[in-house]
Amino acid sequence: MSAMPNIVPISELRQDASSIVREASVTGDPVFITQHGRASAVLMSAGTYERTQRELEILRILVQGEVEIQAGIGYDIDAIMAEADALLERP
Repeated sequence: MSAMPNIVPISELRQDASSIVREASVTGDPVFITQHGRASAVLMSAGTYERTQRELEILRILVQGEVEIQAGIGYDIDAIMAEADALLERP
């Protein structure tokens, strides 16, 4: 992401949507859309959106793991590794 955010008024988006979408796709940087001088939406490429969703899912899983650790739920890593080794040794 570039140091300076790309901010586009909605009127400019209406006039030149194709090039604004192309720019977001090429750079991977989000485009902040404003209405009446205030941010109202963010436009991003499909690839950037998918990557962001994957990252959020990983973070959700990590948070869930932290919650389970705090609650004393889970499995000992040594037991898990021993079980995995046993599975891998099977013919």
